Amino acid sequence: MRLSDLGDRICILGPSNSGKSTLAVAIGDKLGIPVVHLDRLYHLPETDWLPRGAGDFLALHDAAAAGDRWVMDGSYSITVPQRLRRATGVILLDVSTLRSLGRYFRRSLVQTDRHGGLDGGRDSIKWEMIRHIVVTTPGNRRRYAEMFDSLTLPKIRLASAAAIRQCYVDWDLRRR
Repeated sequence: MRLSDLGDRICILGPSNSGKSTLAVAIGDKLGIPVVHLDRLYHLPETDWLPRGAGDFLALHDAAAAGDRWVMDGSYSITVPQRLRRATGVILLDVSTLRSLGRYFRRSLVQTDRHGGLDGGRDSIKWEMIRHIVVTTPGNRRRYAEMFDSLTLPKIRLASAAAIRQCYVDWDLRRR
């Protein structure tokens, strides 16, 4: 599949720490379209990932989804239906739980500035997040796969780190 087949409103879905934000930035740079990181809309800036009120998040999400052009990364199940109604294409990152866990530790321990991170915020290792990745993510992966299979939009599933790397090559994307 060519990147242009996905249109001007691209949803990137997948488990936590699968590389959604990094891919979104690379696509946004390539196509010259705005990138929306749902983590930044859901969480308050300048915090250690404290959530906003649900109404505030939904308003921010819906305003972003109303835009003409975007690459939006993040899953947040409550907002998927309205996002998919506006989307012109979908990318599903379907990486292993072990890979997600490794990326979580790397970004929490090593990275100081990362795509999708909170402005003025910080990352720290949290047992709650480890549990989410190890216990909740496998069920989420199955749910994402079922939803993905039912979509009629242009779509691509990247089911491994190698597939994601190849996508960068095929679409001539650059990491920054």
